Amino acid sequence: MENQNQHHAAPTWAPQDPGYAEEVAAFNVATTHTPDLVVGAESAADVAAAVRRAADQGWKVSVQATGHGAAVPVTSGLMITTSRMNGVAIDPASGTATVGAGVTWGAVVAAAAEHGLAPIAGAAPTVGVVGLLLGGGLGPLARSHGFATDYVDGFTVVTGTGEVVTADRVNRPDLFWALRGGRFGLGVVTEVRLRLVELASLYGGNLLYEGPHIETALRAWADYTTTADDRVSTSAAITRFPNLPVVPEATRGRTLLSLRFAFPGDASEGERLAAPLRSAAPVYLDRLGVLKAADIAQIHNDPTRPGPSQVYGNLLSDIDQDLIALFLASFGPYADTPFTVAELRHLGVATQRDVEDGSAVAGRSADFTCGLVGVRQELFDEAMPAAAADWTKVAEPWFASENNPNFMGLPATAERLAAVWPREIGERLEVVRKRYDPLGLFAAIV
Repeated sequence: MENQNQHHAAPTWAPQDPGYAEEVAAFNVATTHTPDLVVGAESAADVAAAVRRAADQGWKVSVQATGHGAAVPVTSGLMITTSRMNGVAIDPASGTATVGAGVTWGAVVAAAAEHGLAPIAGAAPTVGVVGLLLGGGLGPLARSHGFATDYVDGFTVVTGTGEVVTADRVNRPDLFWALRGGRFGLGVVTEVRLRLVELASLYGGNLLYEGPHIETALRAWADYTTTADDRVSTSAAITRFPNLPVVPEATRGRTLLSLRFAFPGDASEGERLAAPLRSAAPVYLDRLGVLKAADIAQIHNDPTRPGPSQVYGNLLSDIDQDLIALFLASFGPYADTPFTVAELRHLGVATQRDVEDGSAVAGRSADFTCGLVGVRQELFDEAMPAAAADWTKVAEPWFASENNPNFMGLPATAERLAAVWPREIGERLEVVRKRYDPLGLFAAIV
């Protein structure tokens, strides 16, 4: 490790240093980063110093908290890791949380739950707060509560000139607007201030269906979404569970449909609203009931250990039974697919309402997300890209006119990135990016 004379200098690693590989390691272990230098920031001052250093060297700046979104390897420049900035402070009186740049959603959920409060978070507890918020943030309560970034009150940010600034409704409102969904090229967020909601429990979980009943249950879910209560958020995922000891015996080696359900209300009403799904087909495992808000991650049951993954995603303007037929043919229990998970999430209602002062969120016009996840690395180079391209060909008529930077996955091309935001938002984002990052240090890495 480089030894620096300044008393409070952040730890710094070059590629030949012991500890470098561990510092740049991502949650997605299929991606190996090799920046020229990595700085383990412990404060906003550390981040500012690192940004100024990068500017002096002519390096691009990348940032990693958890590495959940590590789809493309960083092969040069300066990487700032923020995992040491892990403070969470809950103010129960104002119902807010102040969160450091390296914090995961699981930590905020746990801290807020002690006060009967909850953040509007993503589905996975191991995902970083800041990364999710910068792209918008869709979670189990999307239809009832909207995007996670709709609950942000302010950011502390290091700009491309190495200045530490506040961005909120009063201070730099243009940057505040852009950070709520603009994702790339705006600066390094070192702290975020979030509004929490009063939520001690909810009616939620999932219903699992075996192969012969998957088509019936999935088609019933698609019909259910056409008249679903505005307070209910659901999603459907066909999962090929590996035949491995780490997988619980009940699901090990099986292909199952998981219908996820979340209703932030009382159990009797939740049970009534879930009844059409429960009776749609014989249920293999019923994991639906009253959940503590602290246990909301059980709805999606995303992996909590690092592993290899490759993700492809699009937003859909709508779905119908024709789309479901194509989805089953491509990813159903009897399909030959390289993907481990094929998922559809129902959006709408709160996700389609922008915040009063506006935001740069992409995807408000969409009614569904479609995500494909593969974990077998031997299929990453050819089989998965080919299968994803085949799916795009048949499903494109249902694709929304916009995407979302957290959901787009691969292929990570400049063309796809440019098409993420509606034109008006995209053009406005470019203006803000040039203002706060005039040297283009934070340009999106594609």
